[in-house]
Amino acid sequence: MTDVLALTMDLMGRPSVTPADAGCQALIGERLKQAGFHCEHMRLGEVDNLWATHGNGQPVLVLLGHTDVVPSGPREAWSSDPFEPVIREGVLYGRGAADMKGSVAAFVLALEQFVAAHPHHKGTVALLLTSDEEGDAINGVRRVAQLFRERGQGIDWCITGEPSSTRRLGDLLRVGRRGTLSAALTLKGIQGHVAYPHTARNPVHQALPALTELVERCWDEGYETFPPTSLQISNFNAGTGANNVIPGQAVVLFNLRYNPHWTAAGLEAEIGAVLDRHGLEYEVLWQRGGEPFYTPEGRLRAVAREVLAEFSGAAPEESTAGGTSDARFIAPLGAQCIEIGPVNASIHKIDEHVSVADLEALPALYRTLIERLLLP
Repeated sequence: MTDVLALTMDLMGRPSVTPADAGCQALIGERLKQAGFHCEHMRLGEVDNLWATHGNGQPVLVLLGHTDVVPSGPREAWSSDPFEPVIREGVLYGRGAADMKGSVAAFVLALEQFVAAHPHHKGTVALLLTSDEEGDAINGVRRVAQLFRERGQGIDWCITGEPSSTRRLGDLLRVGRRGTLSAALTLKGIQGHVAYPHTARNPVHQALPALTELVERCWDEGYETFPPTSLQISNFNAGTGANNVIPGQAVVLFNLRYNPHWTAAGLEAEIGAVLDRHGLEYEVLWQRGGEPFYTPEGRLRAVAREVLAEFSGAAPEESTAGGTSDARFIAPLGAQCIEIGPVNASIHKIDEHVSVADLEALPALYRTLIERLLLP
């Protein structure tokens, strides 16, 4: 069994359902300490974070990942226990195989190999791990980034190991992510009998024109490789359960995934103006999940494109699609950020899995990226 496969399976056997870490970072920290890294464990609330560095000065290259996983769902639906990794026909099955304990293990092997071969490399190479990526993302990289800002800790380049490939390892290079903004909108009316609508005020009826305008609006035409900004209503709740009662309030949950044309503050103001223009009485609770980020053409992107082409046999697609990642908290520190990882087809699903061949190729891929960026 290869080292990366053994470490991945060790990590997968630890049920680190967010925000639990289940000892993953202690294991990794001890390995990297023996390899010559300085390791700082930051316990923030219920969240474990690990900051491991080797070398000093600039440039600063950070490998970014997480040790937490999403819940398994019904265990009886899995072909085998989700927290007892198993290999079947060249495929490793279990929760975290692709998202993202395989990448984390590959990071560790790549770092160990790199510093053993180049102990006096220029700049700083680092690993940042959290156990809060799959959860609220409050006391994880978001909070660590705040601490870095206070310390004056700069980051030049960041490689996130999120599963980004689509059909084969290295076929996609993620160079940005959309921002995410969620809202809980409470619309206030006056409850009454449906037979006497003049004595009541129906918040559903009042809200529909404004919501229709927001849903049908063309927010923008996209940005660079980003798709257009999208608003999606995820829940609409009103009423007492009786069909003869006009509700006194309605609650609408919606989310926007937006490109760099917008900021969260700008979207909040724009939506508030629409609601006001329609004369609604309302309260809205905003949750800013993170601003969009985009890495323009430069050394990090060029090196990654070159390395992925070598490993996959073709130039990768360069994309900003998908959900969010913790890179959204690192980019505002001035870092160029990309994401490279295994195939993402099974993430968060029953029988999550990763190809053993892809997993065993990952350490060399990450090590080559490090070498191209930090060696003369």
